[in-house]
Amino acid sequence: MKQADHLPAISEDALVEVLSGSLYPGAAHNSVVMVLAYCKAAQLDPMLKPVHIVPIYQKGRGMVDTVMPGIGLYRIQAARTGQYAGISDPEYGPPITAKLGGVDVTYPEWCRVTVKRQMSNGLVAEFTASERWLENYATASKDTVAPNSMWKRRAFAQLAKCAEAQALRKAFPEVGSAPTADEMEGKTFDEAPRDVSPQRQQEPEPEALPPYSDDLLKENIAKWQPLVDANRTSPEHLIATISSKYTLSPAQIEKIQNLKAIDGDTA
Repeated sequence: MKQADHLPAISEDALVEVLSGSLYPGAAHNSVVMVLAYCKAAQLDPMLKPVHIVPIYQKGRGMVDTVMPGIGLYRIQAARTGQYAGISDPEYGPPITAKLGGVDVTYPEWCRVTVKRQMSNGLVAEFTASERWLENYATASKDTVAPNSMWKRRAFAQLAKCAEAQALRKAFPEVGSAPTADEMEGKTFDEAPRDVSPQRQQEPEPEALPPYSDDLLKENIAKWQPLVDANRTSPEHLIATISSKYTLSPAQIEKIQNLKAIDGDTA
């Protein structure tokens, strides 16, 4: 965002007030602040109105002001690459007359636009995009399928801007991929915000080990005692070994630990 050297610096509050009273009349204060922040982040001149404020219905929140780039911004960015080689006139499909939401409207079935880009090898490549009117038009409200006044009055021109935006994105992907205000006008976000952060998977519970038989313990105690006395094993080692395959009860653990006591008595 550049200012002329001979002009005094203007505060952000004053700039928001200027934008609210000129380029974005009637817009909420916070929405204009959002426009200014967008332009600062992208190093754009807000006085050229490179972006628009588009009210979009979001489930659970109602109408939400969203900052969207305008078709003019994509044209400027494509021209600044030095490789923009022109654009074709829009081609239209057959006109269709239909009643949408009780409103009679005539619109082109589709529109096709071709953008040309001069490649590094000197050749000119063509990038064509086709868009359909029914897939792009903005409704008058979220509760009707009738087009708003702009898409009813300028059915051909509005669709041409959508096709041009798509062609510019295909020819110059480095200038951005966000949809333009014309493409998003009248659209809705049907789903409420979702938490898409990775969720830690819960580890499965380990399978319970079978209980250790009291009869088997009684039989083995007699075998282990000489080994403990000769320091060839220990109660702790025996408990750890058995616990890897079986479940020992507190009483069984106490009996194995008492092998030390027996060893101490005989010492």
